[in-house]
Amino acid sequence: MNKFNYQSIYAPYFKQFIGIKKGLGFVSLRAEWIFLELDGFFLSKKVKEIGITKEQIDEWRSTRLNDAPVTIYTKYSVLSQFCKYLCKAGYNCYIPRLPATSPQVSFTPYIFTNQQMADIFWAYDNFEMYDRHMSTAIFMMPALIRVLYGTGLRISEALSLKNKDADLANGCLYIRKSKNGDERIAPLSEGLVNVLKQYLQYRNRIPLSHLNDDNKFFFVSTLGTNCTQGTAYRWFKKALAVSGIPHQGDHKGPRVHDVRHSYAIHSLEKMAKSGLDLYYSLPLLSKCLGHKSLQSTDRYVRLTAEMYPDLLKDEKGICSYVFPKTNKIINNGND
Repeated sequence: MNKFNYQSIYAPYFKQFIGIKKGLGFVSLRAEWIFLELDGFFLSKKVKEIGITKEQIDEWRSTRLNDAPVTIYTKYSVLSQFCKYLCKAGYNCYIPRLPATSPQVSFTPYIFTNQQMADIFWAYDNFEMYDRHMSTAIFMMPALIRVLYGTGLRISEALSLKNKDADLANGCLYIRKSKNGDERIAPLSEGLVNVLKQYLQYRNRIPLSHLNDDNKFFFVSTLGTNCTQGTAYRWFKKALAVSGIPHQGDHKGPRVHDVRHSYAIHSLEKMAKSGLDLYYSLPLLSKCLGHKSLQSTDRYVRLTAEMYPDLLKDEKGICSYVFPKTNKIINNGND
């Protein structure tokens, strides 16, 4: 059953708006949840005419007493975009103003140590199924976690990969569906290429036709279906438990996304060890992370450097196994 089964008079417009956002390459899961909340509000008020008014927005806002300021800001941002969309479609709508400034969010990424990443790898490699299931994604998880750590991909980007996007012969992945709507190339180390080849050997034993078609998903379950983010998160939390890493929950982490932060810091560490200046390294890291500007990478690096001042001191062997050499990053980035 589709959990985003909108039923209010705005249902088709919510779907159209989401479709446009997805077509532009934006991940819209948060907007879908916000629209589900608004859909319920409009249903409860038995709204029959298209055209969102200031009074309706104020009434909806009065029901959100327990929402944090950052949550309210996000919801108003989505609602404002949707009202502008309706205006362009020919409906008169009140466009709500966002709060004067975006609330200051205390962002504390969790940076995994090299030993913790080794422990997480071990946990993934030793997962076992205690019941028989027709559908499971357990066999793809060791490869997936190594892709996340070895390339800095977002989980959504990794799970969106198609077979045509994995160019193992040239050691790279083509990212066609990114958060910012841009395309980029993610270089692979020799060790990571071997991991993905091994994964394919197991995956291709699944007796399903068209599994290797270019437009089929690269990471699949035993039924040949693509893996969801929810499934990936569940296995990640299991790996944290096995590794003895406390999981706080409630978006406090450690999160799957923190593997991406760890990739960034460990990559900077490796480049610094090779003699590259930190800010000379930023354009390389920015391209790998898929940031739109160096400013995004610079703020991120400054923040983590302040919180973890010793990160650029001792490098462990695991980094040399996972990350490509610097000249490989440059060459693949130019191809």
